[in-house]
Amino acid sequence: MGAMARWIAALAVLAAASLEARPPNILLIVSDDQGYMDLGSMGGPDIRTPRLDRLASEGIRLTSYYSAFPVCTPSRGALLTGRYPQRNGTYDNFRNDRVDDGYRYPSHEYAISPERILGMDTREVLLSEVLASAGYATGVFGKWDLGSLRRFLPLQRGFADFYGFVNTGIDYWTHERYGVPSMYRGNSPTTEDRGRYATELFERETLRFIDEHQAAPFFVYLSYNAPHGASSLDRGIRGFVQAPGECLDQYPSPDGLAEERRHKFMAAVSCMDASIGRVLDRIDELGLQRETIVIFVSDNGAGGGGDSGPLRGRKGQMFEGGVRVPFLMRWPGQIEPGSVSDEFLTALEVFPTLAAAAGAQVPAGVAIDGFDMLPVLKGQGPSRRDRMFWERQGDSGARLGEWKLVRSRRGGGLFDLSEDIGERSDLSERLPEVRARVERAYEEWAAQMAEAEPRGPFRDY
Repeated sequence: MGAMARWIAALAVLAAASLEARPPNILLIVSDDQGYMDLGSMGGPDIRTPRLDRLASEGIRLTSYYSAFPVCTPSRGALLTGRYPQRNGTYDNFRNDRVDDGYRYPSHEYAISPERILGMDTREVLLSEVLASAGYATGVFGKWDLGSLRRFLPLQRGFADFYGFVNTGIDYWTHERYGVPSMYRGNSPTTEDRGRYATELFERETLRFIDEHQAAPFFVYLSYNAPHGASSLDRGIRGFVQAPGECLDQYPSPDGLAEERRHKFMAAVSCMDASIGRVLDRIDELGLQRETIVIFVSDNGAGGGGDSGPLRGRKGQMFEGGVRVPFLMRWPGQIEPGSVSDEFLTALEVFPTLAAAAGAQVPAGVAIDGFDMLPVLKGQGPSRRDRMFWERQGDSGARLGEWKLVRSRRGGGLFDLSEDIGERSDLSERLPEVRARVERAYEEWAAQMAEAEPRGPFRDY
C-alpha cells in the first residue's frame, strides 16, 4: 500500500472513530393527554398514526410504562428532573381557579395569579442543564409549563433556544390561554404567529434548530400541546381539541357530542403524527438517523376525547388510565427494531437513561429516583423497578410488583395487574395482608418524600 493510500485509510479510521465517539443526538417528543390506546401500534382501532406506528416498528414499544403524575405540569417536571414530583416540589399544576367559566383576567390581576407567579424551584437540575454541560445544543419547542416568570423560563434552565407557550394550555390558533397571550420566543412574549396552528409552528422551529445544529450533538425537547383541550374563552371551543380542516377530513363526520369530541381529538393526534413524521424525515435526510435517539411519550393519561382502552380511568386519576401511557424509543444499533416490552418502567428512568447515553454527569448530591433503563430496552435483563407511587390532592396510587392500590374519591381498592389490568376486581377483603403490605410501602415512600430537602413552590421551607 502506498503512502497516499495509507494516509486515506488512516483518515477513514479516524473519521469512523470520531463518529463512534460522538454522543448521540436526542429528540424527546412529548404529547399532551394522549391515552394508552391513542396509537395504532398500541391497538387503537380508529386512530390514524402511521408515522408513530413506523417509529414503533423501528424501535421499541413499552406496554407497562408509567407517567410520574396523572396531570401535565408535575409529569413534565418529573420527566426533566428524574425525580418524583413530591421530591422536586412541583406536585400539582400551576393553574388559576377561574379558567373554565369564561372569565377574562385583566393584566394586573393575572400578573399576581398563581398561574403567572409559580414555577419549578430554580435549585432543581433539569436534563437540559446536564446535557448543555456535556456540550449539547439544547432547544425546547412547544409547551413549557414549568413557570412563566423569567427566572423559570427555558433559557434560564439549560436551554439555549425556546419557542412555545409557557403554561398549561392554549387556544391552538390564537395562542392565548383564556384570553391571555402565552407564546414566547426566548424570554420575550410574541404574537408574531397568531392565527397559525400551534403544531405546525413547533414543527417549524424544531426543523430550524436541527438544521442549524446538525454538526454537533443536539437535544430537542419537542413538547406538543396536542391533543390537549383548547384553553379558549369561547364556550364553543373550550373543552374540545382543535385541528385544521385537512386533519378533520381524515375521519367521518361525527354524530353527537361525544363523537365530536373524539373526532377532534383524533384529528389533532393525526396532525401531530404527520408533523412528527416530517421531523423524522429531516433527520433521515441529514443522515443522522443512526446517531439520534428518538423518544415519544404522552405526559399522562387520556384527556377529553382520549381512549384508555382496557384501562380504568383517565387523566387526573390514580387508576391505570391516568398514569399508564404510550412510550416509543428508537436508537439504531442499540435497540432491536420491532421490540415490545412489558417491563415495569417509568418517566423517572428517562433522565438517567439519556444522561448516561450522552456521557453526561449528573451533579453530585442530586437524588435521582430512576435508573438507566437501556439494558432493559436492549433485552439484557429485567427492570430494576418494582414499585411506583403517586399522590395528588388526597388521592394516592401505589404499585408494588403486580399489586396496585388506589385510594381516591372516585373509589379504589387493591388490584392484581397480572390478572386484572382494568382494575375491576377489588381484592382488599380477600387479601388484607397484601393490601397492608402495599400500604406500608406507600407510607414509607411518603415519609421519604417528606424528609427530602424541601423544594418550592408548594413545600414549606
